[in-house]
Amino acid sequence: MIGKLLPVILALIGVGGGIGAGLALKPEGSEMTMENPCGDVHHQVAAAEESHAEKEEKKDTKTLEYVKLNNQFMVPIVTDEIIRAMVVMNLSVEVMAGQGEVVYSREPKLRDAFLQVLFDHANIGGFKGEFTNAKNLNTLRNALTEVAQSIAGKNVTGILITDIARQDV
Repeated sequence: MIGKLLPVILALIGVGGGIGAGLALKPEGSEMTMENPCGDVHHQVAAAEESHAEKEEKKDTKTLEYVKLNNQFMVPIVTDEIIRAMVVMNLSVEVMAGQGEVVYSREPKLRDAFLQVLFDHANIGGFKGEFTNAKNLNTLRNALTEVAQSIAGKNVTGILITDIARQDV
């Protein structure tokens, strides 16, 4: 009987320990004091309060739409005419609000162009070594954004790499 209850008890202890650790390590809301350069007036500002940049970002987000492309992109990594690895990724297209249908109507052409950019990126070694570092991914995002804008227009504001994985063969 105890053998059947042991896994349940251990699971409950694990969940309880995880919740306890999360609560114990949760950052506390600290306060900052800002001085007014024109006088001695002090203002208390909670650290959790949204900054001006965060408010602007939220406002900009309302005018954007994200279109997830239906299928994954599979990119072979070829060395000496042999496939050595496969990179699988999911992409989303960031467009101005209401322009998502333009992306869907041009998806076959976009997928073709994206694959060409991804193959070119693979051929120059973009998926070797630390392929997820910021420089490599920004280069890839910029190239994908340029080709998307040439096909779907200037309403495309960016490309999001939502998933990426490399599997060596």
